[in-house]
Amino acid sequence: MAPAMEWGLVSTVKAAPEKVLAFVAHHLSLGCARIWLYFDDPDDPAFDLVADLAQVTPIRCDEIRWATAGKRPERHQNRQSRNAQAAYRACRLPWLGHIDVDEFLWPSIPVAEILASVPPEQWTLRMEPHEAMHDPSLPDDIFTARQFRGPLKLRYAHLRVPVLGAYAGILPEGHLSHTNGKSFFRTGIQGLSPRLHSAFYRKERLPGPPFERRLRLLHFHAQDRAAWLDALPFRLTRGAYQYHPELQAHLETAGPEEIGYFYDRTQSLSPDLAALLREEGRLIEADLTLRAKVEVLIPPA
Repeated sequence: MAPAMEWGLVSTVKAAPEKVLAFVAHHLSLGCARIWLYFDDPDDPAFDLVADLAQVTPIRCDEIRWATAGKRPERHQNRQSRNAQAAYRACRLPWLGHIDVDEFLWPSIPVAEILASVPPEQWTLRMEPHEAMHDPSLPDDIFTARQFRGPLKLRYAHLRVPVLGAYAGILPEGHLSHTNGKSFFRTGIQGLSPRLHSAFYRKERLPGPPFERRLRLLHFHAQDRAAWLDALPFRLTRGAYQYHPELQAHLETAGPEEIGYFYDRTQSLSPDLAALLREEGRLIEADLTLRAKVEVLIPPA
């Protein structure tokens, strides 16, 4: 067995303080050695909650930061990439992963062992995303879901209509958000530049390796109905949905009743659909116990 290997994470965050703590607590529990948190809002109250944690490096994205890091990009995606590149340059660990605050690693064996097994010539490791499904019967756990649906790429095309019904055409790969996944980057490689989903090397995009099946990414993108509705205008104009014209056009023209039906049909699972996805290897069932992990990280007073 290859020796274990230390690893870190970087994320640009703008979320409720308890969500930031859940992100930190979960990944420290997996053995993450260092987490760089770039606070897009420099006055974010979550900053003070993590500032004293030994394994967290918090950075306020204020005027001083952008004065030293170049002009502040207007698009949040570009700010995320810029921050990941800064953390990559600062990282002295063998591997650095770049994910969002609503994304959680779910390994089948220790992350360090997985990274140690990557061939030396492979510079990135890619994680397949699984979207959290809505389940109002569950007790609140900060990010709350137990079932996570994997993307329905070409080899799973036969599942699209059974799972998504009439919406299979506007969600061809079965996700509201990205299906490209997120990545770890081997550090110390001159000319390597991390991005949101992959990396560039000397200004050319690196071809992504196949997904690492032992390390999945659980994405809490739309499991909260109210939060999804609140975020919808932004996602349609400046977020992920602007890159999916058919989805964007449908949601922009649909009324509240149709949007509600769309959400219920695509973001929740009946027992029969869950069984089908489980049989096809497209369902992860996981209990992250986030509140318990936060209490271990910062015990209640």
